[in-house]
Amino acid sequence: MYGSAPALAARYWFQPPEDHLLTNPRAPDGRLHPSPTTIARNNQDVDGAAAALASDLPNSSLNVASKPGLTGALATSDCNPQPTSANRSNGARRGSAGEPPAYAALDLGTNNCRLLVARPSRRGFKVIDAFSRIIRLGEGVTASGRLNEAAMNRTFQALQICATKIRRHRVTRSRLVATEACRIADNGIEFLARVERDLGLSIEILSREDEARLAVSGSASLIDHTADLVLVFDIGGGSSELIWLDLAAWRNRQSSRDSRQPRRSLSDRIDVQSAILAWTSLPVGVVTLAERSGGRFIGKTEYEDMVSHVANLIVPFEVEANVVPLLAHRNVHMLGTSGTVTTVAGVHLGLARYDRSRVDGCWITTDDARRVADNLLNSTHAQRVAEPCIGHERADLVLAGCAILEALIRTWPCQRLRVADRGLREGILTTLMNQDNTNTRRWE
Repeated sequence: MYGSAPALAARYWFQPPEDHLLTNPRAPDGRLHPSPTTIARNNQDVDGAAAALASDLPNSSLNVASKPGLTGALATSDCNPQPTSANRSNGARRGSAGEPPAYAALDLGTNNCRLLVARPSRRGFKVIDAFSRIIRLGEGVTASGRLNEAAMNRTFQALQICATKIRRHRVTRSRLVATEACRIADNGIEFLARVERDLGLSIEILSREDEARLAVSGSASLIDHTADLVLVFDIGGGSSELIWLDLAAWRNRQSSRDSRQPRRSLSDRIDVQSAILAWTSLPVGVVTLAERSGGRFIGKTEYEDMVSHVANLIVPFEVEANVVPLLAHRNVHMLGTSGTVTTVAGVHLGLARYDRSRVDGCWITTDDARRVADNLLNSTHAQRVAEPCIGHERADLVLAGCAILEALIRTWPCQRLRVADRGLREGILTTLMNQDNTNTRRWE
């Protein structure tokens, strides 16, 4: 299924589920039927700006505020929030004492629940609070077609904390979205209705196209604008978004401005969407692929099977988009906006603990990424758990992510890979603030 968007002169193409039938957009036929795998979990949260955004981002227009007091145990009130209607606000209002208004973006994914709260600033926005918890909402959904009770309970508890943070910061403008797990689960809408009723959080199910567009806007400040072609990819828990940008053609259309300069304003980051050449949303992510393949005990045979499975899903998109012939003698790079690439980068850098300030915006080669994957493949599950940038929460998923990345590299050979610890939430904040025209000097 694909179509054109004349305003963007781009091809949009969506890769359907396995049997290429989609009789119900929320309950596709032909689901994978892996054996459900009970996966070891570590429910440690990333709570607050100090843990999630510890310093000014390298090569970025985000101005990040550290808040050391936010780390550690959560206050009792975080577990018992009152309903909030902030996400229903149609426009931002100025905060107390003349401070800029607070915005919030929530990404409820198949594997993670993530929240960012920020205020506009001259250079973009300043993050004032953040939250991330692995909730495995999509655990087993490809086999059963439904969100299970344990996963919904874990997710509900995380959303209670998010609701409290939104209320505490008096957020006046927000967008709260759910992605693949709620898109394909028969009871996804029912679960979100319960969340709205009990917590006052109105969470929308994000379309695949919007997810792709927001991934581009959220990572736009890390794009090398001297490149000709860029593959932006987001390896999620239940789906993977792939977006090819034709920056050479885009620059030709931007002849009235020096578009070789890094994009600075919020509107510039959104404008990069007009460089989209083609995109797809693959119905595979780290959770679904790990469940399909066993997750914890992966050998070389199982790994190659995962790579081949993903590569086969990519083939129809490449046939339609025909990107490979464009790569010869062109300046090309990849930009990954997912936990897979940030984990791979952290391992490659040999970090004693994950450090966002060193990972976000860093450049590695695809050979570097492959070496990390090979080393992890030759490691035991216990050794992967012991790796500081992996731990219990990612040990059974990291090889699935590496397999998806390997399939991308084999399809579109490329040496340069930039790592982004940002994406959908930042894209939401960028869009909301641009809509309100809040990126002005008065918020310096």
